[in-house]
Amino acid sequence: MSRHEFRPGRLVAGLVMLGAATAYAGDASGAWQVPWYAVFPMLSGGLSLAALSAWTAYRIRRRRPARSASSENDGAPASTNGTQQNMYGRSLP
Repeated sequence: MSRHEFRPGRLVAGLVMLGAATAYAGDASGAWQVPWYAVFPMLSGGLSLAALSAWTAYRIRRRRPARSASSENDGAPASTNGTQQNMYGRSLP
């Protein structure tokens, strides 16, 4: 069982930031020339893609429990005689 849920928006945002850092690191080391304004289209496009993937994952997660809850109708509710019970099976006053 996984310890946390998968967040694709954060993954995409992190990869975009690593790409921008790599571009500027390459420019700083002299491997290639990157104009100062190149980061703006890269970050805006990457963060838009991250937002779209986060929204899509949110919509998928939101629909999954509703779909499984609607198919789990096993009949009678928990208490049909008007009394409520605690977690030990005893009636509450």
